[in-house]
Amino acid sequence: MAVCLRRWLADQRGSALVEVALVLPLLLLLALGVVGVGRVIQARMSVSAVAREAARVAALAQSPGEAAEQGLAAGRAVAHGYGLTNGSLRLVVDPGALERGGAVRAAAGYRVSLDDLPLMGWVHADVAAEHVERVDLYRSRWGTGGSP
Repeated sequence: MAVCLRRWLADQRGSALVEVALVLPLLLLLALGVVGVGRVIQARMSVSAVAREAARVAALAQSPGEAAEQGLAAGRAVAHGYGLTNGSLRLVVDPGALERGGAVRAAAGYRVSLDDLPLMGWVHADVAAEHVERVDLYRSRWGTGGSP
């Protein structure tokens, strides 16, 4: 009786080990996939914030050239704050004529790479966002010098 019980327990341990060996890679892939999806979602929100801030800052500038320059600088600063630092950030600010009631457009894009996650090095996701900011109808025509 004791011999049969020992043999039965040994068989159960062996099958449990096989089951773990089969299921563990799937669970690891699922966990790494969840981390990867979280990174892509975070990057999408970050890119949206970059485009929004770049357009907002550009809409407050005094000239189209200044608007493009300040919008790009603000967008890059926000991107750095969100950790979008792998060098794939694309940011375009189009101030148009920067006239009252006009629109300033900013478009941002970023390539998310999951190279640092095991089994996910082949995954790359491109995220993009665009934002249009209206130039205030009642903004002053005076520059920072104080004259029209």
